[in-house]
Amino acid sequence: MITKEEIFKKIADVLHETFEIPREKITPEARLFEELDLDSIDALDLIVKLQNYTKRQITPETFKQVRTVDDVVAAVYDIVAADAESAT
Repeated sequence: MITKEEIFKKIADVLHETFEIPREKITPEARLFEELDLDSIDALDLIVKLQNYTKRQITPETFKQVRTVDDVVAAVYDIVAADAESAT
């Protein structure tokens, strides 16, 4: 199963490569919209990239309450963990 650290690294890679956000700004507590200047279209792009990474469906509703990078990590981890749990 994917760890939270691996998820954070992937999110940091996507934010840096796709949105050209400097790596030093990408911290667990960084606020997506206020500090990293993402908008709703960027958030959808991020969801698509994370779906490709996890090979799991991620709905925009899952991300409604997401505010920080750590919130994204937790949401993705929960999806992956729920899938792994239902597979056993």
